[in-house]
Amino acid sequence: MILLRRLLGDVLRRQRQRQGRTLREVSSSARVSLGYLSEVERGQKEASSELLSAICDALDVRMSELMREVSDELSLAELAESAAASEQVPTPVRPMLNSVSVTSVAGVSTERVTIKAPAEAVDVVAA
Repeated sequence: MILLRRLLGDVLRRQRQRQGRTLREVSSSARVSLGYLSEVERGQKEASSELLSAICDALDVRMSELMREVSDELSLAELAESAAASEQVPTPVRPMLNSVSVTSVAGVSTERVTIKAPAEAVDVVAA
């Protein structure tokens, strides 16, 4: 299961580390306790929108940028989770495709068209 609070905490930590700042510096600037900020970064606490705003201000990062990065991380996590789930289910065998050439449709002359479809899905009737 993907936990949004963990993804959010990971992104906040990366933002802080990119700036070379300590938890103490950011917690002081955001006016949040060091322990609480640490728990948010580790994904153990859900951050309110007010707290996120204060942390973003302390990091000089727009909340929209933070959320965009979280959204990207969430997309990757969902893809990875989906890929892992699909590996557990046997892949169905793809049906053989047959080619059908069409030179006229309803008496109207057309260019040659080739249609590929599963053999069992197409009934061809000669006119």
